[in-house]
Amino acid sequence: MKERILIADDDPDISDGCAQVLSRLGCQITEASTGAETLRLLDKYEFDLLLLDLKMPDMNGLDLLRTIRGRDETLPVIMITAYGTIQNAVEAMRMGANDFLPKPFEPDELRLVVRRTLNAKRLALENLYLREELKRKEGEVCIIGQSQPLLKIFNQIKRLAPTDSTVLITGESGTGKGLLARHIHELSHRHEHPFVSVDCSTLVPSLFESELFGHVKGAFTGAETGKVGKFELASGGTLFLDEIANINLELQAKLLKAVEEKEISRVGSQRITKVDVRIIAATNQDLKKAVQEGRFREDLYFRLNVVAIKTPTLRERRDDIPLLIDYFLKKAGEKYNRPGLGLTPAATRLMQGYSWPGNVRELENAVERLVIFATRKSVDVEDIEAAGLRRSVERPMARQGASAKREEFSGALTLQEAEKKHILSILERTGGNRTEAAKILKIDRKTLRAKLKKWGYDEE
Repeated sequence: MKERILIADDDPDISDGCAQVLSRLGCQITEASTGAETLRLLDKYEFDLLLLDLKMPDMNGLDLLRTIRGRDETLPVIMITAYGTIQNAVEAMRMGANDFLPKPFEPDELRLVVRRTLNAKRLALENLYLREELKRKEGEVCIIGQSQPLLKIFNQIKRLAPTDSTVLITGESGTGKGLLARHIHELSHRHEHPFVSVDCSTLVPSLFESELFGHVKGAFTGAETGKVGKFELASGGTLFLDEIANINLELQAKLLKAVEEKEISRVGSQRITKVDVRIIAATNQDLKKAVQEGRFREDLYFRLNVVAIKTPTLRERRDDIPLLIDYFLKKAGEKYNRPGLGLTPAATRLMQGYSWPGNVRELENAVERLVIFATRKSVDVEDIEAAGLRRSVERPMARQGASAKREEFSGALTLQEAEKKHILSILERTGGNRTEAAKILKIDRKTLRAKLKKWGYDEE
């Protein structure tokens, strides 16, 4: 997007000369010849830089600068004047000017000062973005897996990533919707620009507009300074709206307007700001149902649902569980200084057999607990139990075609429950071989069969 520069100078020769030089840099130029016209344009449009003459016909340039700074603390301002004294320069800088350019000046001087000021603005925005990124990246994981459901999504992303189409990602909590959104961004032509994430579920309605669109100083009680909104922060990049279903209908209308028109206004200002962002939204709710129930605007749904991706649950990609476990074991091992931990085959089968309602997020938390409680290099079934993890385990001794009965492990057990759990875990290790299990348990096969019958398990 071209940088927009406002030149406020009553001398047409200076104004037009600056406009010609800066237009060759690829900037979009607007000119004003009075202080009143300058304020009117600043109220109506968003500019990336203001070149301001110290002496305007209807007001002093320093008074105009003071007024501008009272409304907008972030707009870069370069003062230009024929009265280039040190005192004027110091006063202008004290009042918030970014630089000072005395007349007469050469085109190279103008280009140098403008480039330097615009680069400083970009750097400030990048630093703000990077600070938020550092907060967000803590605890983030990469996309791990090679199952068919995941490969199918990767193929979709390869096709849509190079476009600017809006994407709606749906799926259960913990399935990696945010990671997929970032993956789309990194494969797009916008990858060198910011990826800005907004968790809509954590925003109170009164602050939603300020968070997305920004606000000017004094816009509401407590707004002691101006703020850049997420739309502006994501300029040139991608804006990820997570849990989009959680915003109310009034705010949905304002969001729709911003997405469709690619324009925003900061809270407390009528000034229009053009935004160039790609929108990716995500939700764990059924938006079609929400539209039918009147909880979500149909027009916003259609605007967001240009390309739809549904993330698979962990139970739909069980083949990826061992890979994820290895990744989380290494990650938690580094965190707790427990390198080299691994799961036994029996423990891995147990983890793969669980339904994981919390998906990858639940698996990561479970593995971290295992690392904390593990007493050996190889994490076994007993370690899973000792960690207090609840797991539904399909009976290994059930015949093929018979309905699977499940026994749930818990932390506090009676003696009979502990015996039952221990015997079932041995059967799990032996793959359902009762003869082998009886040997390990040091009981005869008849006793084992009687116990299983007592607990209601099928006969062989």
